[in-house]
Amino acid sequence: MTTPTATAPPRPGTARGPVRQGERALAPDLARGAMLLLIALANSAGYFLASAPGVELHPQGFERVYNLLMVELVHARAFPLFALLFGYGLVQLSRRQEQSGASPRQVRNVLLRRGAALFLFGAVHGVLLYSGDFLGAYGLICILFTLLLLQRSERVHRFAPWYLAVGGAYTLVLAALAVAGLAGGGSGAAIPVSPFPSATAATYLSSLAERAAEWPVHTLTVLPMILMVWVGAWAARHRILEAPQEHLALLRTVAVGGLAVALAGGLPMALLTAGAIDMDEATAGSAKMLYETTGFFGGLGYAAIFGLIAYALRRKEKQGVIVTAVSSLGQRSLTGYLFQSVAWVALAAPFGLALAERSGSPLLVSGLCAVLVWALTVVAADVMRRARYRGPAEMLLRRMVYARKAGER
Repeated sequence: MTTPTATAPPRPGTARGPVRQGERALAPDLARGAMLLLIALANSAGYFLASAPGVELHPQGFERVYNLLMVELVHARAFPLFALLFGYGLVQLSRRQEQSGASPRQVRNVLLRRGAALFLFGAVHGVLLYSGDFLGAYGLICILFTLLLLQRSERVHRFAPWYLAVGGAYTLVLAALAVAGLAGGGSGAAIPVSPFPSATAATYLSSLAERAAEWPVHTLTVLPMILMVWVGAWAARHRILEAPQEHLALLRTVAVGGLAVALAGGLPMALLTAGAIDMDEATAGSAKMLYETTGFFGGLGYAAIFGLIAYALRRKEKQGVIVTAVSSLGQRSLTGYLFQSVAWVALAAPFGLALAERSGSPLLVSGLCAVLVWALTVVAADVMRRARYRGPAEMLLRRMVYARKAGER
């Protein structure tokens, strides 16, 4: 990326503050707001069922259908969209700084401060509320991306989409293993999930101890998503979501192809969780890896769909009440994300309302709670928009990132 020529020696700090309302693009905001519904569905299920992914291990009735839909459309599909949008936002932020006259050093400094602030947010969130936190990992990714990739030439960034080719080849290998295992006719495998001990802790203090152990491990496992962030940054460099009218063929291809790969790759795991098929443990492991890997393509498909929706709305020149409200939540996604974790602790934890223990179907109750909590945040975000209030978490983050020291411009 290029930087405007400075007329005076750059000062430490930033050349300007955070994004202004008139500079926002609809597609990323709409995608972030809608993404929070997917995050709510995934995280509430994980908390209510104390497992990752959050699926009912012995489904009955409609739980079978719900398990299938969650694996096909939500689990391992929501956080890749999160990663893509995060990378997209990093480039948007740096571009605004550059266009205002910031030097490369100033751009780098503001992004490094943002990464450090997100890591602190994640540490507090991960230990106090939800150890499946992504903020801490994204803070570290922000720092690594800024130091290693952000201001590299287009020659370097053009390699980002090739990650898709590598992922596609790996997907084919996993698919072959899963198909071979299914053809072998093995049986007896349990649904492969990982336990989530902090969700079953009897007291808040004991849950703190569990999360203090869980959060660092989870954060480290998320760091490889820097590759997904890189793809999102590549898309931002080409303004694919900001100018969807210039990339309609690409968006349509990615929307159809990405979701097709995600649905096909997730099907064996989805059918296993629905109790529709049986397989041996080795095949179940391959099926789980296949559904997780193809989730990245699902995230790409979702991002492309929101780009196409933004294009359609732009042509109509009217957003509508619902789109405006969901976009308002997207502009306050950090506040919405943190509020969700407060809700899961209050609703599902044994020391809270304990709905997970009191309900006949924790899975279905988790889905209902997810939709209601997300809807509440949509309404609250729209109220904040009308009041011209950014959101408490966003305001704190901006103070941490853009606070100026004495003598800074």
